[in-house]
Amino acid sequence: MSGQSLLVPGEISPHRSVPGAIRRPEYVGKPAPTPYTGPEVQDSDTVERMRIAGRIAAQAMEEAAKHIAPGVTTDELDRVAHEFMCDHGAYPSTLGYRGFPKSLCSSVNEVICHGIPDSTVLNDGDIVNLDVTAYINGVHGDNNATYLCGDVDEESRLLVERTRESLDRAIKAVKPGRQINIIGRVIESYAKRFGYGVVRDFTGHGINSSFHSGLIVPHYDSPHATTVIQPGMTFTIEPMLTLGTHEYDMWEDGWTVVTKDRKRTAQFEHTLVVTETGAEILTLP
Repeated sequence: MSGQSLLVPGEISPHRSVPGAIRRPEYVGKPAPTPYTGPEVQDSDTVERMRIAGRIAAQAMEEAAKHIAPGVTTDELDRVAHEFMCDHGAYPSTLGYRGFPKSLCSSVNEVICHGIPDSTVLNDGDIVNLDVTAYINGVHGDNNATYLCGDVDEESRLLVERTRESLDRAIKAVKPGRQINIIGRVIESYAKRFGYGVVRDFTGHGINSSFHSGLIVPHYDSPHATTVIQPGMTFTIEPMLTLGTHEYDMWEDGWTVVTKDRKRTAQFEHTLVVTETGAEILTLP
């Protein structure tokens, strides 16, 4: 793998503004969101609104990803996604969520998740995950993907490719009547074929009018994940695979999660709705 130096925190730019006409999630300006008490199964109107939110989130991520190149800062990627969401009438869900200061998460190389966009400059050979969530019409759509920056080594490229494949396999495993741990079982069994670590403490989640509803979707085979999958349930699957350990450290910013052994990690995510026969992806551009 590339012998690049480890990531260090950069400078965070000032808070980006959102037009006043755009509806804010209820948690903006508060230390934490109000706990969700509604159902995990959503009605057709909610799902249709989530299709819109999911599409905008996917398009914003796609637009930001076009700018990934050596010499570009992660803050610039944040600017692109922020402006795209605002231009389409959506609020960037991460902005102000529990105090998070930016409109997407940018997680480079050894960062598992929740990296804060800043003055960090992308280098040739980096891998970078963009995690984008859009809020519009009272609901959220959440997705992420890991991208290659320039000429990436084979080990990292395969990690990215296989992490995407693990998400695809997990989505195909979603069927009404199964327990939700089928998702983690499929991901973990696939990852073990390559000796990858599967991050355990950061999971998929229920999503609807709430960014995180309380439903937990582990990416390993958890005996506690016994919730039965039902048509109309909406949640994310977002496996995080590593080249080494699944254990992690947290930066002092309280957000940035890095692998304990500082080996590289990749992640992919979609928001889904369960159908009568499987799952529909709501975060397609």
